[in-house]
Amino acid sequence: MEQTGQPHNVSIENLDVFIEANHILKNINLTIPEKSITCIIGPSGCGKSTLLRTLNRMHDETPEVRISGKVTVDGQNIYAPRVDVINVRKKMGLLAQRPCPLPMSVFDNVAYGLRIHGMRNRKDINQRVVQYLQYVGLWDEIQGRVKSSAARLSVGQQQRLCLARGLAIEPEYILGDEATSSLDPISTKKIEELFLKLKEKYTIILVTHTLRQARRIADYLIFMYMGEIVEAAPAEQFFNNPRCQLTVDYLSGSFS
Repeated sequence: MEQTGQPHNVSIENLDVFIEANHILKNINLTIPEKSITCIIGPSGCGKSTLLRTLNRMHDETPEVRISGKVTVDGQNIYAPRVDVINVRKKMGLLAQRPCPLPMSVFDNVAYGLRIHGMRNRKDINQRVVQYLQYVGLWDEIQGRVKSSAARLSVGQQQRLCLARGLAIEPEYILGDEATSSLDPISTKKIEELFLKLKEKYTIILVTHTLRQARRIADYLIFMYMGEIVEAAPAEQFFNNPRCQLTVDYLSGSFS
């Protein structure tokens, strides 16, 4: 089901994903609204994270995974032969379930991707690091500790640092796989506020484990069950006028 009236930069056609003999994703057809927050919801094991990982070809590292169908990003099928996988992943900034700062200083965490992608001018790197630490609300909290180990930050600060690190290489999309599930309520609120700000510039696609979070921040919902898309709709329609009885049952808490 498509959300009409908005441009789409990501579309999925007839996507099937198998892990060995197990059919994990079944004939997925979707379009993702641009510059908005799309939340993928559904019970555990329904294929949410598997779907998210198809968008940056993370399954390439798992030889037992077999994928068919098309995932089109900015007009390019990212599973076509001879596609530059590094470029695909650069477009897709990924925020994992648990923060994973690199074993180096706060500054070097943000600078790492810039250096990998060829930035050498020290002044430019310094400016970009400060810019993105400010953007995620960390600079005022830790500006006197940017040369200290990132491991010394709180878990919530580490997650914002990982977001700054991903944004510094200027992706076009932000993917989040239950990115707040390991955070306390205050840190969760800060990350959600960042997502609401970031959607002015980025298309954001999040797997979330709670309906409450989806109600707070989602513009568009994708509800999955047993590897299939049950319903996909703008948030207001999804929560107030769902079309499928299974969606009604899920929203009412009949199963989770």
